Amino acid sequence: MTEKDIFDITIIGAGPVGLFASTYAHMRQAKTQIIESLPEIGGQVGTLYPTKKIYDVAGFAGISGEHLVKQLSNQASQFNPDIKLNETVLSFVKEADFFKIQTSKRITYSRTIIITAGIGSFQPRKLTIPNATEFEDQSLFYNISNPDNFSNKEIAIAGGGDSAIDWSNELSIITNQIHMIHRRDTFRALEYSVSKLKETNTIFETPFVIQSLSKKEGRLAILLKHSKDNINKTIIVDNLLVNYGYLSDNKIIRKWGLLMNKKLLSVNSEMETSTPGIFAAGDIVSYPGKVALIASGFGEAPTAVTSALSYINPKTSRTIHSTQLIKQNTKN
Repeated sequence: MTEKDIFDITIIGAGPVGLFASTYAHMRQAKTQIIESLPEIGGQVGTLYPTKKIYDVAGFAGISGEHLVKQLSNQASQFNPDIKLNETVLSFVKEADFFKIQTSKRITYSRTIIITAGIGSFQPRKLTIPNATEFEDQSLFYNISNPDNFSNKEIAIAGGGDSAIDWSNELSIITNQIHMIHRRDTFRALEYSVSKLKETNTIFETPFVIQSLSKKEGRLAILLKHSKDNINKTIIVDNLLVNYGYLSDNKIIRKWGLLMNKKLLSVNSEMETSTPGIFAAGDIVSYPGKVALIASGFGEAPTAVTSALSYINPKTSRTIHSTQLIKQNTKN
């Protein structure tokens, strides 16, 4: 190993926050690599929400996950980023003034590390009722790859968070009817999104929970039970979309020995974890007042990069504007 083999910053995770962190790191002329366990960039947004509109990204009235990832990729590509896909970071140890990083494919070296691993590996929370698996990918879905598959159909959407409400708003334009199933009368989604949905012809099946699924004349019969009273009702639809959120698995991250708050990495105001030289940003971090939005992660990424560079060289300026950085890179 020689000096040229050591990166300034290694970013773990190529989701939206990781891609933007890479862009900003390159703008600061830091030698940077990204390591991503998935076979493609985009993280949770690119994998789970390629066609779903996202409404909390500054500058866009609404942008699909696929389009957002493409824009971030284009932004990063101007610096020819070093991205390693299908490669998992297994462990790292401090040696002298750098970290020795063991991945599933190699050993690499970096002066600092920025973790932008989102929620780790993930899978949807599924219905816990008998025979639900019999309907999966036929009339029961947990993800949407092509919204047009629901065109001119009567569907039910179960869930009370942003994803469920956003999909309801998106699909209300092309479906004949939507039944919104939630176990409470109130929703956890953004108030604006809920108000927007109430302006459509959506039928709100609240407060109800799904008791069972069955077939009826080639369609899906959903038995609903009132969550407060002993009342049952059945609705007949073409498809059921369940948005109960996702189960995350961050077993590998827990093995890294960093201080965690439940399943998230605890960081300070400089996005530094409990281990000096290791920083984090995005959905994986926890700190007082944290707002779990992509927009928040985009703000945390430059802080993490700047803090990493200050860790390498304490004399590094923390107040450089992007226009200055672009001029510097153009001259070089």
